[in-house]
Amino acid sequence: MSELLTKLGIDWKLLIAQIVNFLVLLFILWKFAYGPVLAMLEKRQKKIEKGLADADEAHKKLAESEEKQKQILRKAREDAKGIVENARLQAEKSKAEIAVEAKAQAEKIISGARIEIETEKAKSIAEIKSEIGGLVVAATEKIIGEKMDERKDKELVEKSLK
Repeated sequence: MSELLTKLGIDWKLLIAQIVNFLVLLFILWKFAYGPVLAMLEKRQKKIEKGLADADEAHKKLAESEEKQKQILRKAREDAKGIVENARLQAEKSKAEIAVEAKAQAEKIISGARIEIETEKAKSIAEIKSEIGGLVVAATEKIIGEKMDERKDKELVEKSLK
């Protein structure tokens, strides 16, 4: 076999030395270049995976946050509608109470006015009766020509008024 190698122009000692040199170079490259590059690539891959996972998580949190915001807005709108409805009902209730109170005051004023009118009417009638009585007595005195006593005056006035 050594003859075949020599005919091909291959020196087996040089071949072994080159194989040993190649293995030493391979070991040095593995130790100082390939290993750190692989470690750096793994580290980079983990960072990228972590970044993607964080982005997915952030996206999920954002979606949850948007849903919560929508729910809060929906609830706020419902609460606002409830407040407006309560205010409207309260206003209607107040309006009805004010109307009832105003009606009651009007009734009271009307009632007071009626009583006052009745009182004034009674006073006026009493004054008119008194004046008519005085006129009747005066007319009677002129007709009869004598002064009547108080009892007769009263009887005559009552007869005239009836």
